Amino acid sequence: MNANNSTSRFSDRAGNYDLYRPGYPPAVIPYLEQTIGLNKKSCIADIGSGTGIFSALFLAAGYVVKTVEPNAEMRSIAVKNLQQYDEFESVEGTAEHTGLPGSSMDLITVAQAFHWFRLPEVKQEFKRILRPGGYVLLVWNILQSGTAFLKAYASLKEKYAEKHAHADQANLDSIRLFFDPCPVIEQQLKNIQWRDAEGLKGLLLSSSKIPLPGESRYMDMMKELEILSEQYAENGLLKMEYETMLYLAQME
Repeated sequence: MNANNSTSRFSDRAGNYDLYRPGYPPAVIPYLEQTIGLNKKSCIADIGSGTGIFSALFLAAGYVVKTVEPNAEMRSIAVKNLQQYDEFESVEGTAEHTGLPGSSMDLITVAQAFHWFRLPEVKQEFKRILRPGGYVLLVWNILQSGTAFLKAYASLKEKYAEKHAHADQANLDSIRLFFDPCPVIEQQLKNIQWRDAEGLKGLLLSSSKIPLPGESRYMDMMKELEILSEQYAENGLLKMEYETMLYLAQME
């Protein structure tokens, strides 16, 4: 696997990604219903949909969702997880070339993936597939650092992560430039999740920047993670505090 290839770099992490990446607050849906009039007649495209964590939120609420994902391993997990929903359709495609019909979507969502995209090409593609008056929603779960545990976890992750990482996940300047000249509506939602020691390990290993079993420094990292988990667990659980950041805009 080419570690710099944004399509393939999660191939050997898809299982951990599916099981341990945080979900999203259910409040996302009423927020969109109230803000942009999202309704059950709306058609949603979830781009860079991965294993379908964000898509599941809308499908469970009865929305029509087409998921677009280039990574075969992640896409197959999404199909397994979401095939129970009649309004689910999986599409093999990229953000730059979705394969979706023109003027067919009322809402495009992108959760935890925008920072991997080639933005000039994606902007044209999003304009092509959106219906007039449609919206784009960019979403990130941002882990906070307000407790001793979260500070320690962030330090461990920084210590062992590869150093040639991609750009900041939620870069407001890039987001505004992407949507220019349309204004961006920002919203924050609290998102608290609990993990046991195994869940914290799976969450760490879901990161594309972290060494996997058999790689250099993996065992050292696991020993430090075990110590951290034992030190900060409350009744066997660790409190993960996220801010779910929403960036919503139309496109011209």
